[in-house]
Amino acid sequence: MREKEIEKKLVKAVKERKGMALKFICPGLDGVPDRLILMPKGRMAFIELKAGGKPLRPIQQRRKRQIESLGFKVFRLDDAEKIGGVLNEIQSA
Repeated sequence: MREKEIEKKLVKAVKERKGMALKFICPGLDGVPDRLILMPKGRMAFIELKAGGKPLRPIQQRRKRQIESLGFKVFRLDDAEKIGGVLNEIQSA
């Protein structure tokens, strides 16, 4: 499945759970995740979307480690079937 299709389904699923899936763009800082997910009760995480099976680029791996070292969750999502599980994990954190 293409990245844009997965992203569309993610945004819809987050909205259905009364959350926000903000497009995350940070000028001057390459490799940041695609979406910032804000869920009810103060739950949040970052999601890097990828087409099926595509790995993170080295800069994306570095950003993921940096963000996680600050205590935030970062998910790589490459399959629309995993959206529910990822959102469940965000909401249960």
